[in-house]
Amino acid sequence: MTEIINLNQVRKDRERTEKKAEADLNARKFGRTKAERLAEAAREAQAKGRLDQLKFEDE
Repeated sequence: MTEIINLNQVRKDRERTEKKAEADLNARKFGRTKAERLAEAAREAQAKGRLDQLKFEDE
C-alpha cells in the first residue's frame, strides 16, 4: 500500500532545511555569541576609561 505524501509539506520542509543550512554557514562566518559581544564591549569600555585617566589636560 502506498502512503499519501503532501507535496506542499515536502517542499516547505526542503526549503526550511536549506535555509537552516545557510543560516548555520553564516553564523560560522560572521556570528559571535552574545557573551563574546559583551566581553568585547567591556574591554573597549575599560580601555577608554584607562585612556581618559591618562589624558593630560594643560590648563
